[in-house]
Amino acid sequence: MFGHNRRDESQAPGIAPDDIPEGFDRAAFAAGCFWGVEEFFRAIPGVADAISGYEGGFVDHPTYEQVCTGSTGHAEAVLVTFDPSRVSFGALLEEFWRHHDPTTLNRQGPDRGTQYRSAVFTHDDAQEKAARASLDEYQARFKRPIVTEVTPATTFWPAEEYHQRFTERTGRGGCHVANW
Repeated sequence: MFGHNRRDESQAPGIAPDDIPEGFDRAAFAAGCFWGVEEFFRAIPGVADAISGYEGGFVDHPTYEQVCTGSTGHAEAVLVTFDPSRVSFGALLEEFWRHHDPTTLNRQGPDRGTQYRSAVFTHDDAQEKAARASLDEYQARFKRPIVTEVTPATTFWPAEEYHQRFTERTGRGGCHVANW
C-alpha cells in the first residue's frame, strides 16, 4: 500500500520519521531477522503496511550486505504503518514483546550481531512514553533483564525488494516464534 518503487535498490530513498500518511501513524520495531517481524505485523488487523528495512545506523542508503557486517550501526527493522482507530500503538507493542526474546543482546535465535538487536524506534513523545511503560510492564514477565533499546526514530531505509514480503512470496518460514 505504501511501498516504494526504486530503480537502483542500493539508492532507495529513506523515509523520514515525520513522513506519515494522513490518517495513519507509524511505528518501527527491530526484533531480529526482519522477515518474520514483517510477517507478524502484516497479520494484525489495522496494519496498512509493513516494510522491511534498516534503522538506527549512521550510513545513508545501506545495503543488506553492509548491514550484515555490523559496521553501519543499523538494525534490521520493520516500519509499520497503521490506522490508530483500528489498532493502538500499545497493541503493536504487545505483539512486539510476544514475538521475540527481548532479553538476548544482539541476538535472536541463530542470528547474531548488532543488526539483530531488539529496539523500538519511537516517532514521538507519546510513543516513547508508551514504549518505556510497556518495557517496564513486560520486565516482570521475564527472568532476565530486557535489553531492548527505546530510541527516537531516525531515517528508515527500506531493504532491497527481495526482502519485502519474503515469507509470503517464498513460503519459507519466518525467523520467530511466540514467547508464550
